[in-house]
Amino acid sequence: MSTPRTLFDKIWEAHVVAQRADGRELLYIDRHVVHELHAPHAFAELDKTERTVRRRDLTIVVQDHTVPTRPGLPLRSANIDATGLAGRRHQVNVLDVADVRHGISHVISPELGWAQPGATLACPDSHASTVGALGCLAFGCGTSELVHILSTQTMALNKPRQMRVFLEGRLGPGVTAKDVALHLIGAVGIDAGRGHAVEYAGAVIRDMGLEGRMTLCNMTIEWGGRTCLIAPDERTIAWCAALPSAPKGEAWQARVGSWAHLHSDATAVFDSELTIDCSTIGPQITWGTDPGQTLDVDAIIPPTASLPADQQERHQRALAYMDVQAGQSLIGTPVQRVFIGSCANARISDLRLAAAVARGRTVAAGVKAIVVPGSNAVKRQAEAEGLDQVFLQAGFEWHSSGCSMCAGANGDIGAPGERCVATSNRNFENRQGRGVRTHLSSPAMAAAAAVAGHIVDVRDWMPAEAQA
Repeated sequence: MSTPRTLFDKIWEAHVVAQRADGRELLYIDRHVVHELHAPHAFAELDKTERTVRRRDLTIVVQDHTVPTRPGLPLRSANIDATGLAGRRHQVNVLDVADVRHGISHVISPELGWAQPGATLACPDSHASTVGALGCLAFGCGTSELVHILSTQTMALNKPRQMRVFLEGRLGPGVTAKDVALHLIGAVGIDAGRGHAVEYAGAVIRDMGLEGRMTLCNMTIEWGGRTCLIAPDERTIAWCAALPSAPKGEAWQARVGSWAHLHSDATAVFDSELTIDCSTIGPQITWGTDPGQTLDVDAIIPPTASLPADQQERHQRALAYMDVQAGQSLIGTPVQRVFIGSCANARISDLRLAAAVARGRTVAAGVKAIVVPGSNAVKRQAEAEGLDQVFLQAGFEWHSSGCSMCAGANGDIGAPGERCVATSNRNFENRQGRGVRTHLSSPAMAAAAAVAGHIVDVRDWMPAEAQA
């Protein structure tokens, strides 16, 4: 009788090429997605060492971090130009900003079928774990690792420990995958997943759509996880079947059949397990300077004295940077900027939720609110559904796709002292501009803050049909 294995074990073992002398294993990478922040340096290193890209057909170069998204700006940057030249010199597939398939790497990887159940994927970005929503095992990598993958199509890794997180119950009105992710981080802390591959399971996962699962998996890195997976199910199969790249007929049935084993065996053992009852979660808003400093929007910021001694200094620093007080409710706190976008929350379902709140309303005076679709395909679909007009008529800016204000690498940043409600995945000090105070939330919460001019409980602002 074979040893019971986890989903992670099954994918890992199917891709191990060899074990190195240092104990790390060489994992074969099925697809390699590179973005323009790291690509010029990596390709320059290949040139310097006279190496070539081993599998040009499995490597895709994406332009996303530095792409100007504001209407009317030329879609160029020094990184974009350098990446395009290097990619073409090495004869790899470069999705330029003018390509109809252009978008944020973690949005287009599943959108274009590059991320598949049971496959491996690498990307020089910490949020590579997004595609774990499909049962695709993905790893972020640094520049040195990127060069190794380009030249060998393998990645050297220590096998991580494994954790399973059961998300049980049923989500309440106005609560989304982003709220679940933020609540989870707040509950376990920003280091709880360090060194682990996480598998998400439970009733909430079974009920959650694929795009919501992508949001949840995207945020795994924010509590220290190395990577994450969700076992493919009927929702996954239906989502993949709808992709333009999906094969038809017998070829499709064969592919689905090859995914049948992609689940953890009933008696598989994890290094740790955690269960969270999501029935009591409310819409979340971060108050501090990491995603774990979050609370239900109708709760108050905890007092410093209530925290363990090793957390109190960080708590005090966050209060000072964010200019908020312990014991304070965030409801009513004025905001000057709202950003709806990023690889966490810029898919069509996110924009639909935000538009449901914005429809028939107007952005408050003094608030600059922007909406940035995660890909050209999302932008086209949103425009076909009239969502762009909903936002424009409400006073939001409607941008081209790209990372935009999430990291600010394209110049989309706030002014010092501004308070921003953002659908990004990070709220670190100075992340969205020096001195900018960022509150993370769901797209609906962000849209409600834009039209109210301050932080609100989105449950008071969403149409009943949008909350179902």
